[in-house]
Amino acid sequence: MSKSFQRGLIVGKFCPLHKGHEYLIEQAIAACEDLLVISYTKPEFPLCGPSERDRWLALSFPDIRRLVIDDAILQRLCSERSIQLIPEVPHNDAAEDMHRQFVAWLCLELLETAVDVVFTSEDYGDGFAAVLTQRFRQHDPDLPEVRHIKLDQQRITVPVSGTRVRLDPHANKAYLSPHVYASFVRKICLLGAESSGKTTLAAALARHLQTMWVPEYGRELWVEKQGQLGFEDMQAIAVRQLALEDQLRTQAKQWLVCDTSPLTTLLYSLAMFEQASDALQDMANTPYDFIILCDIDIPLIQDGTRQDQAFRLHQQEWYKQQLAQRALPFLCVSGSVEQRLSQVMAYLAGK
Repeated sequence: MSKSFQRGLIVGKFCPLHKGHEYLIEQAIAACEDLLVISYTKPEFPLCGPSERDRWLALSFPDIRRLVIDDAILQRLCSERSIQLIPEVPHNDAAEDMHRQFVAWLCLELLETAVDVVFTSEDYGDGFAAVLTQRFRQHDPDLPEVRHIKLDQQRITVPVSGTRVRLDPHANKAYLSPHVYASFVRKICLLGAESSGKTTLAAALARHLQTMWVPEYGRELWVEKQGQLGFEDMQAIAVRQLALEDQLRTQAKQWLVCDTSPLTTLLYSLAMFEQASDALQDMANTPYDFIILCDIDIPLIQDGTRQDQAFRLHQQEWYKQQLAQRALPFLCVSGSVEQRLSQVMAYLAGK
């Protein structure tokens, strides 16, 4: 059965993409053979940059045509298409007509397409459709009038707004898809030499924060393979560790505690094989919101998988050197589990 419209258009900030936006897009998909979604904002909002918005849209709606831009992306796309006269992305406070003309330019000059319907949840959609009609007909007088379909203006179907979500994404988690909410979950990475209390602190911290923690996959694989790890396992460990982080980040609440990072895997790759793959070295640069280094002021407990005290000292110094070279701020915690937990919570509260 054919749909009501050939090509539809939705324009939004999507900062962040919430279920009200998703409802609008789903309704447009149901009505259109093809849907174009454009996203831009100036200024940008924290944690809602163009790469994140593009990722959210791609994961939620993989089959739609999307354009997520800022000034730098727009310049690059125009350069690739040899477009000479390039407008700037208008400021959010710019006049409505400036935004309408900009979107019309994007459609005609950058995307080389017209639309026959625009979907919004606002009264401004009628004027927006009228400007698009005028601009498109200047390009091709035979093009039809652009229709405006207004949906859920009173926010009854999905009672949420981007402003409300930005004020407190955690209180509004129910209005965000898991992969969108994950972008607002702050990652806490625990580092430290063998037998430095990392895992104990990770579990305690997750309990205190009422959230999830990511176990150390390398240790699990070491046990599974009875200590017989090969060079190829090093990269695989880091890949799996990051995949676990991505998976649990969608289930976490405000924080995700990570018991290690690919930086640890890099250490073992260099220690065991005196080399590391390029991919592993790249993964060792994975960013975390907070880094906690566990001190080695507790005795080494030999459980059959750990090396000696000399290696432990080497590990701890290597971490300190790497964090300094990479200019990564960190907190070194010491003492009992309770003391370390208190130190971490004070550190988080001060950020």
